[in-house]
Amino acid sequence: MGNTTKEIIEKLYNLIWNKEILEAVESLVAPAYTIHSDPGDAWDGQTLNKESYCQRVLYSRKAFPDLIFTLEKIIAENNLVAVMWSAQGTHQGDLRGLVATGKRVAFNGQTFYEIKNGLVSGHWQTIDRLGFINQFRK
Repeated sequence: MGNTTKEIIEKLYNLIWNKEILEAVESLVAPAYTIHSDPGDAWDGQTLNKESYCQRVLYSRKAFPDLIFTLEKIIAENNLVAVMWSAQGTHQGDLRGLVATGKRVAFNGQTFYEIKNGLVSGHWQTIDRLGFINQFRK
């Protein structure tokens, strides 16, 4: 029996985003992953292949090597999975326009994932980017 859509998303966060086990991209992420909407994200509106998906993960993990996502709520219906999440990490690497500060930050967001043929094929996401950036100014 295959993974449920909720289990697929739990593995995506646990293995890829929290532990940087990029080999898991092969079994969890579709060959074409579309970022339908993610305002403020450098990849907003793009369709990524598995290699560029890994580059996106590594970009975040380089800036926040101890980045950990916590899944607060997960709701799945058919091929869509909605996730309310929180994250925290220490800013140890540069982000676009923001030199490493060494500050510990916490932020949250909501993401809708699309699952096709048992693979995550894209997302729509909102994050409190202003609240995120303001933590570096304190």
